[in-house]
Amino acid sequence: MTQLSLPARFDSAFAALPLVAILRGLTPAEAEPAGRALYDAGFRLIEVPLNSPDPFDSIAAIRNALPQDALVGAGTVLALDQVDQLANIGADLVVMPHADTAIIRAAKSRSMICVPGIATATEAFAALAAGADALKLFPAEQIVPPVVKALRAVVPHSVRLLPVGGITPDNMQPYRAAGAAGFGLGSALYSPGLPVTELAARAARFAQAWAADSAKR
Repeated sequence: MTQLSLPARFDSAFAALPLVAILRGLTPAEAEPAGRALYDAGFRLIEVPLNSPDPFDSIAAIRNALPQDALVGAGTVLALDQVDQLANIGADLVVMPHADTAIIRAAKSRSMICVPGIATATEAFAALAAGADALKLFPAEQIVPPVVKALRAVVPHSVRLLPVGGITPDNMQPYRAAGAAGFGLGSALYSPGLPVTELAARAARFAQAWAADSAKR
């Protein structure tokens, strides 16, 4: 069987369920069960922010536990040396709260998918010029649906816009109507110490909400 390229795997993961699980505060002991629960709920995009305990260990554990159709990586990537560390453990994703073009270029040079955070059109186009694969709209509490619509009017339609911050199963629809292609899910999906059974239940609610809204389109 021909192995898909990473960009093709990214496209496939998005087609399956365009929701990114953000596991801030996850510990290595929790990593594999959390990853498997998310995968079973349909999630194919998982990030562990680097301000979590021993994040590289957690990322490696999830990456090793899940099939290749899941993309696993880090959020809150702030330094170039972190990009190298992620590449060395086989991570697929580099997600950032900001649009540091040096980090974007470093991630692409190590053949990883990079999703930087942007809040303005200026940041969006600088990030895309540096090689960004999609754009994280952060914080979504500030980038409300009318702002998403305005960005969608000028950013190429092929570029995925992902609001992150305060997203719940109940407030995705206005963002989708404005042009969001998916979402990053933080504390409404996972918080430190959350039992894996509750994580699975929350993941299922998000997946069901996405599917229900998609059925109306």
